[in-house]
Amino acid sequence: MTEWKPRIGVVTFPGSLDDRDALRAATLMGGEPQTLWHGDADLGGVDAVILPGGFSYGDYLRAGAIARFSPVMESVAAFARAGGPVLGICNGFQVLCEAGLLPGALLPNVGLRFVCRQVECEVVNAATPFTRACAVGERLSIPVKHITGRYHPPAGLDPAQVVLRYAPGHNPNGSEQDIAGVVNPAGNVFGLMPHPEHASDPLSGSTDGLKVFASMREHVETAALVA
Repeated sequence: MTEWKPRIGVVTFPGSLDDRDALRAATLMGGEPQTLWHGDADLGGVDAVILPGGFSYGDYLRAGAIARFSPVMESVAAFARAGGPVLGICNGFQVLCEAGLLPGALLPNVGLRFVCRQVECEVVNAATPFTRACAVGERLSIPVKHITGRYHPPAGLDPAQVVLRYAPGHNPNGSEQDIAGVVNPAGNVFGLMPHPEHASDPLSGSTDGLKVFASMREHVETAALVA
């Protein structure tokens, strides 16, 4: 009997850098990775979608501002509205904010410098499809690498939508309220600036990022059983 594996779609935009890393993380989580092209609207029946890091369309205008108009994003938006899990990492987070699938905006880092280093994030909401394998207060060691990662939340953001905060002394970009990752009101769309796919192998110095992907697998499996 063939083992069931969730199909994890990873979108590649012009300028994506971490799509292959995301595909590998999908494999490590026990999933079946599927490559999705920005110009194609068909998601191929995937169970979850990942928008990876990079510099989509060269970050012209604003980071993520052009990628939001890609044909694939119309399908991603419809998938999200139907309750499908969508994960946006770094540039993927920026794209989701530009597309209106997540609240707030990503602004240039304080100091206007590119940052690339390991940081610690605290889990403040473990009741999401992306953190169910974590515990509230747990610290995850995950790297960041960005120049436009300062999160600016909208007024009245529901505190329950904040999933990750940078631990004290670890805020690399000046994000307000130390916010490192948020979900939409429904909880099925998650964006974060740290790169969990780069914390998924012992050789990288941390495997804490695998908890994000393991959480996604658990969520998809549960949804498949209910269906």
